Amino acid sequence: MRTTVPPVACIGEPRLTAGFAEFGRLDLRAHEMVHGPISPMEPSALLGLAEGIQLKGKGGAGFPFARKLRAVLESCERQDLPPVVVVNATEGEPASWKDKVILTRAPHLILDGAALAAFALDAEEIVLCVADDLIGRDSLMEALEERRMPVPTSVVTVPHRFISGEGGALVNGINGLPHIPPGTKKRSSDSGVNNLPTLLSNAETYSQMAIAARLGPYEYAALGTDDEPGTVLLSVTGAAKRHAVVECAAGTPLQEILELCEVPEGPGILMGGYHGKWITWEAANKAEVSRKGLAAVGGTLGAGIIVPLANDTCPLGEAAQVVRYLAGESAGQCGPCKRGLPDLARAVDLAVSGSAPVEVVRAAAGDVKGRGACSHPDGTSRFALSAMEVFADDLKKHTTGEGCGRRVKGVMGLPGAPDPDPQKLVLDWSRCDGHGLCAHVVPDFIRLDHNGYPAFPSTPVPTWLREGATKAVKVCPELALRLTKA
Repeated sequence: MRTTVPPVACIGEPRLTAGFAEFGRLDLRAHEMVHGPISPMEPSALLGLAEGIQLKGKGGAGFPFARKLRAVLESCERQDLPPVVVVNATEGEPASWKDKVILTRAPHLILDGAALAAFALDAEEIVLCVADDLIGRDSLMEALEERRMPVPTSVVTVPHRFISGEGGALVNGINGLPHIPPGTKKRSSDSGVNNLPTLLSNAETYSQMAIAARLGPYEYAALGTDDEPGTVLLSVTGAAKRHAVVECAAGTPLQEILELCEVPEGPGILMGGYHGKWITWEAANKAEVSRKGLAAVGGTLGAGIIVPLANDTCPLGEAAQVVRYLAGESAGQCGPCKRGLPDLARAVDLAVSGSAPVEVVRAAAGDVKGRGACSHPDGTSRFALSAMEVFADDLKKHTTGEGCGRRVKGVMGLPGAPDPDPQKLVLDWSRCDGHGLCAHVVPDFIRLDHNGYPAFPSTPVPTWLREGATKAVKVCPELALRLTKA
C-alpha cells in the first residue's frame, strides 16, 4: 500500500488545487493570497448556498449537504442543544487519496469550511478526524496553530480501517467507544458526539463549501454541469502508469482522465471504490465524470475513486481479493456482516475457481443486501455482483476449468503486504467418512454437499479464517484434512 501522497494534476481551472504548483503546501499566508478572504455566514445564507450549488457529500454516499445542515438546525431547535461539527478526513478506503491531498497541501480550505459551519450553527466545538497512519495530521496541526477557529477545535485519530470512517463508527470513536458502526441505524443530526446534534461530512465537502462561499453560487456553477456544479477530485491508481489525484470539472469525459494518467486499455475499470461498480473500457469511452454521467453507463462516482485494470492480471482474481478484504473489514456485530460477508467471499472464491455457478454469488449477495446495520454489506454485494457481470466472459473461462491464463498481480491497492504464506485446504477422499465436524468448526469456509461431504474452494484460505481452518484439520477424526502451501 502506498504510504506517500500521489502527485496532483488538474484538467481545466483549478479550485481545490489552486496554488499547488506555485506553493506546494499552502500555509495561511499563501492560502489567503490564492483564495482571498472569507466571511462568516448566517444559517439561512449558508443553507441557501449549499442548496444553490447542489452540494452533495464527497465521501461516497452523495447525501445532499443542505439536508444535513437543515436536519441539524431543526434538531438543535427542537432539543434546545448546541451542535458539534465533525470533519471526516480519515479516508479509510485504501484506493482513495483525495482528502489526504487536501490535508497535506490545502488544510486551510478544510478549516474554512468547518469554521463556516460552526459559526452558522453556533456550534459547541469542531472535531477533525484523521487516520492513525498520520498522513496529513502534522499539516493540519500546523494550520490550526496559524489561525484562530471560532470554537474549540480538536484533532482525533481513528484506526485506518475501511469501516472506521462510517458516520456511526466515527461518532462512536470520538465518544470513546470502539471505532465500529453502532449496530443500529441512528441519525447523528439528532444525537452524535456527546449526544449532541452533529453535522458530519467529509474533508472535501467542507473544502467545496469554502470555495463556494468565496465565489458565490453563480460563479461556482461556471464549472461543471447543471445538475452537478463545480469540480471533482479523483484518485486514480491501479494500472495507471501515472497514479495521481486529479481535479476536473464535473462533466469532463472520463477518457480525458484516463489519458492524462496513461491508463492502458484493459478488461474493466472500478468506479467509486470498493463499494463502487465496475464498467467496461467501452463504457468508459462514453462516460462523463459525474454521478449522472457514470450512472448512465452502469458505474458510480462514489468517493471519486478510479481503479483501472490492465490485460496482464486476472480481473476476477483481483475482485475476489477485494471481497475477502471487505469481509474481513466488517464490524462483525450483525448477521449480514458476521456471517453473510464471509459467505459472499466464499461464493466469489467458488465462482472464480470454477467450482460453482454465478448464481451462488447472486444468492449470497441477496442474503446481505439491505439487511445490514450500516451500508457495508450493501456496498460489498454491489461490488461483487458488478464484477460477475462485467467480467462474465472471463467467468465462463473459469467455469469451464480453463481459466483466463492470467495470474493475480494484486493491483487493487489493498492494505498490507500479500499473504506471505498462502495455504489451502486439501481433502483426502480415501480417508473422509463425512463426519461433518470440519463444517461445524469453520462454516464460513467449509460446507457439506448434498451427500454430506465437505466442500470448499480450491483457492487459498483467507487469512482471517486460517485459525478456524487449522482447528478443522485438528478435529478431523480420520485425519482427512490438511493445510498445504497454495
